[in-house]
Amino acid sequence: MKHSAVTLENCEQFIFPSVLAEYSYEICVSIPKQTPPIKGFPVHYVLDGSFYFQHARDVVKLQSRNTIKTQIEPAIVVGIGHAEETMHARRFYDFTAPAESYSYPERLHGRTLGPHGGALKFIEFIEQELKPYIESTYPINTRKQSLFGHSLSGYFALWVLFTKPELFQVYLASSPSIWWNNHELTQYAQQYLDTTPDQKRLLLTVGEHEKFMVDDATALSQLLNNHHYPAELFIAPDENHASVVPTILSRAFRFTQ
Repeated sequence: MKHSAVTLENCEQFIFPSVLAEYSYEICVSIPKQTPPIKGFPVHYVLDGSFYFQHARDVVKLQSRNTIKTQIEPAIVVGIGHAEETMHARRFYDFTAPAESYSYPERLHGRTLGPHGGALKFIEFIEQELKPYIESTYPINTRKQSLFGHSLSGYFALWVLFTKPELFQVYLASSPSIWWNNHELTQYAQQYLDTTPDQKRLLLTVGEHEKFMVDDATALSQLLNNHHYPAELFIAPDENHASVVPTILSRAFRFTQ
């Protein structure tokens, strides 16, 4: 009996060596079968693509067959992933903002996390290298771009919103690690609210059983809403940190419409 590898239909995978970030990222791209609209397809950039690209691609591919009912339209999905052997350390570097010092919660028990603070280089890679390549290679609508992240990459998605909001039109933050570095993200949020008139759309999601992460997401949502910022918060019933992503992706991609 002959066995062969399973490949994802209408998907491309390649290694993208970044000069700016000094790292080679694993990129996956899903292209709809449908004829591109005149203005191009929406595009969803999915962080931690090694974990979530296929989930995201399957949701969009299946539900865009009946957009009228699902409210999910055909879209290009771009997964941004790390090599497995460097994934853990590189996530903490790419997804965390630079800071003069770092404070760690007691629950980490002194665990070594590796270097932090590479978010500026990572967003430079996305803005100056990856996005121009995607825009020149695939038929996308540059006015319909979203950024999705979960956990530490959810923190990064919020950090991008609060520091470079013009890069995407919609931000999707699932169970974001707002706790990172003593909740420094709250300061970024306040600065954004004080100085940025252009309000981008934001969906915050978190699993019901994520304890302090529910409290953090609720507090951030309240901060934004108190400033009349139209952020939406969804607490997924009966879900935890490991289970929540598949349950909220449909809602997330509907939110981008």
